[in-house]
Amino acid sequence: MEKLSQKLDPQAPPAADAAEERQPGIPVPNRDRLTVGVDLGDKWSSYCILGLDGEKLTEGELATTPQEFAEFFQEMAPVRVVMEVGTHSAWAREAVAGCGHEVLVANPRQMDGPKRRKRKNDRIDAHKLARVGRMDPQSLCPVEHRSAEVRQDLVALRARDALVAVRTELINTTRGLVKSMGARLPKCSSGSFSKKVEGALPLALSEALMPLVHLVESLSDGIKAYDEQIEKLATEKYPQTELLRQVKGVGGLTALTYVLTLEDPKRFAKSRDVGPYLGLVPKQEDSGDRQPQLRITKMGDMMLRRLLVGSAHYILGPFGPDTDLRRYGIRLCERGGKNAKKRAVVAVARKLGVLLHRLWVSGEVYEPLRQPLPAAAQEAA
Repeated sequence: MEKLSQKLDPQAPPAADAAEERQPGIPVPNRDRLTVGVDLGDKWSSYCILGLDGEKLTEGELATTPQEFAEFFQEMAPVRVVMEVGTHSAWAREAVAGCGHEVLVANPRQMDGPKRRKRKNDRIDAHKLARVGRMDPQSLCPVEHRSAEVRQDLVALRARDALVAVRTELINTTRGLVKSMGARLPKCSSGSFSKKVEGALPLALSEALMPLVHLVESLSDGIKAYDEQIEKLATEKYPQTELLRQVKGVGGLTALTYVLTLEDPKRFAKSRDVGPYLGLVPKQEDSGDRQPQLRITKMGDMMLRRLLVGSAHYILGPFGPDTDLRRYGIRLCERGGKNAKKRAVVAVARKLGVLLHRLWVSGEVYEPLRQPLPAAAQEAA
């Protein structure tokens, strides 16, 4: 109670002491500068400028290009600029920050969405961003963009991911069309699809489907080229990926994606914070005694989350080595219940993300088995 009374003491501390108590990296209300809200669009962006007392000074539009942004913000004295994360927010933040302004990039998934608002357009959104960013910037849940170098290296990984998605779609389409005519294609891996299927297509469908098979072969060659490029990038430029590849089931692609997505491991105070960052924890909508079981949040990078889930499938699969992660997942599977295997895979993926961060930060040698078997399991063995 004594500590609570001190916190609620109406006597405000001196301005100098308050400034010293501000935690670094946490934005505070903006009362001594103008605030600019920018709603980024694909071709045109809306802006709204608020004065020192929160009054609307002006609003308008500017072209969504680096040159236009630089020219517009170079003419201003230092201000606070608020925008939402999106396709253009990375370069827009760099362009505005390069003019000497403070830039906050809001995370719309963490904010109250526009569904409750009866009116929504770009002009209103820009005004809303400016008003919230002026007095309650922490509610924006600001995000930090990766560096330009890391974003450039991520392009190869995302391009490869796009090729894999297109190849999967073509393979499924080919199999479905053949099946609709009463025939079936042999089972095979995606990489060997074109060779296995070329001689197995029905003669009546060969002319129509061979172009799809050739496209799959071309895509497979492109994916192999990307794999070589990614392996070279991981080995030469990001040697820390070797720490992550100690875990069986984590290859060069997953390790490099993990390193580039997190970029700086020190941004997380605890390794456990990586799970929520990657969207591998359940949603929460508790109210009173009501605590519904919900799906995972799926926040963060979709590609990395998918790769971690793939690694978890390998760890729990027939070829996965005996490790603490595997034992943990098997225990969850043995509980039974609806979707027990799926829950176990997601749980192992979350623990894997935490483990990789710990290995990266500490530089330790990975020990697959650190927890002893339970007594019952030892007796059964």
